[in-house]
Amino acid sequence: MVITVNGVINPVSAEYIGRSIKTANEKKVEALVIELDTPGGLDTSMRSSVKDILGSDVPVVVYVSPGGARAASAGVFITLAAHIAAMAPGTNIGAAHPVGVGEKMDKVMAEKATNDAAAYIKSLAERKGKNAKWAEDAVRKSISATESEALKENVIDLVTKDINSLLADIDGKKVQTPIGEKILKTAKANVIREEMSLRHKILNLISDPNVAYILMLLGFYGLFFELTNPGSIFPGVLGGICLILAFYAFQTLPVNYAGFLLIILGLILFILEVKIISYGVLTIGGIISMILGSIMLFETPGPFIKLSIFVILPAAIITALFFVLTFSLVLKAYRRKPVTGYEELIGSEGVARTDIKDDGMAYLHGEIWRAWSDNPIKEGEKIVVESVSGLKIKVKKEEG
Repeated sequence: MVITVNGVINPVSAEYIGRSIKTANEKKVEALVIELDTPGGLDTSMRSSVKDILGSDVPVVVYVSPGGARAASAGVFITLAAHIAAMAPGTNIGAAHPVGVGEKMDKVMAEKATNDAAAYIKSLAERKGKNAKWAEDAVRKSISATESEALKENVIDLVTKDINSLLADIDGKKVQTPIGEKILKTAKANVIREEMSLRHKILNLISDPNVAYILMLLGFYGLFFELTNPGSIFPGVLGGICLILAFYAFQTLPVNYAGFLLIILGLILFILEVKIISYGVLTIGGIISMILGSIMLFETPGPFIKLSIFVILPAAIITALFFVLTFSLVLKAYRRKPVTGYEELIGSEGVARTDIKDDGMAYLHGEIWRAWSDNPIKEGEKIVVESVSGLKIKVKKEEG
């Protein structure tokens, strides 16, 4: 059975590996091959995958492929945990030094994390008969190796060009599993590819930092539109779904909550801009707050789990325009003079049809109304409505 893990090692990929190992054991296949290409990932997800591999009765072969692929950081641990480790030409492995995500580690915490990772990878290397010294240096010194260097240093078992040659090369090899020694018979084995389920594909997609960030903003937009236009339903439902998906993704990502709060502050500043005359200061502050918060949201010194600046800048500008335009339209509608009902009559102009004092008649909007006034108004004079009481209007003589 062959599966492909391409991307960051996160809870979704760890679950995919775990379920595939379980399926391989249930089907009693000859071996499970994991085609691996990863820049690294989360420590908890990596350890989960390593435990699943070590506990598998079916031999697990980690194959770093295709050419140009890498097994960096968390990928080194997963490769060394395999019963057989292989690489394709043009690949590399290494740079497994632990880094803090979501928050910066002080010197003591960084040293503890490094020592823990070094001990863990040495244990894996020694268990599989690999070069423990090189493995420790990959953690402590972030060294890397090409496929030929890794083979020479006894980090992997073989270099092979593709999946067919891999199965031929490992045929007859002895591996140790929890149920005892097993001799692989893979030369003429049928290859079954186990693709990610639709559920895993969706979860893996939304676990991308850029997708999670966009989902969060869409969630805010949808709920805001629903609250300002009660009964719209669709924006509220869509916003709620997007926000829940974003929060799920945040569970799989190292979220820096200071960055999250800065984004919320930016949204609040955009709202205040249309309520307070600041001559654009609040809008500028909102944009700055949102950009800084977005940059900090998934803060990590690693080459992954970062937001693209090409997502952050358009999102900040579009959000600013969205809120300013929306609230401007709301205020404009609020200040607009009513065009229906009693409120629309206030300030309307008409003509006195009879003399008006305590009682009289006025011609207004093509209608004849009973009218009264504090001061006498003669027939034919222009009048202005001051108030409405039932079917009677209070008027005054139009000035000028």
